[in-house]
Amino acid sequence: MTAAGRSLDLWRANEGTATACLRHPFLRGIADGTLPRNRFLFYVGQDAFYLDAYARAYALALAKAPDGEAMQGFRELLDGALGERALHRGYAERWGADLNPRPAPATLAYTDFLLRVAWSEPAGHIAAAMTPCMRLYAHLGQSLQGSTRTTSPYTEWVRTYADGAFELLARRLEGLLDRLDDGTVTTADHYRQAMRLELAFFEAAWQGQ
Repeated sequence: MTAAGRSLDLWRANEGTATACLRHPFLRGIADGTLPRNRFLFYVGQDAFYLDAYARAYALALAKAPDGEAMQGFRELLDGALGERALHRGYAERWGADLNPRPAPATLAYTDFLLRVAWSEPAGHIAAAMTPCMRLYAHLGQSLQGSTRTTSPYTEWVRTYADGAFELLARRLEGLLDRLDDGTVTTADHYRQAMRLELAFFEAAWQGQ
């Protein structure tokens, strides 16, 4: 990670939550291949629901962008989120993942938070609420890449988020956060809340509910 400025400060302030995600049994099960298939498919379905809201939040951020540079950045990130659907479709085709599930409480808590911020607050606050997802997933993919067993059925998941193209998207969003940050406590609050919701999302996937 090479970000600087507010985004780096916020990441460092929330590294404890990121570490808890990395050490969570759901992620350990992805790396060693022992995660039960039904729990992973539950996660895929919930993530598909989440990703729809995440893309909509990008679209709202694009509409609220204060200038052309920010508009271009949010458009690229929106394209990236829409492209991520291909990963989910692959799991649906191979393993029968349900991409239109009933959202779990943890999923609704996260999507409601994102969409509330996106509808009612400025672009900088939206970036603060959305950056943890991108940075955390890049961190997880890169951290797990060296320890994931080649026999794990979830290696594609790890490769996707360890990929340099995903890292570039994470940095793009961090750059927008740094530039649009208004210096208020709201930015830090949104970042922290999103990180906590990420951990709750993994826990819900582990519990299958």
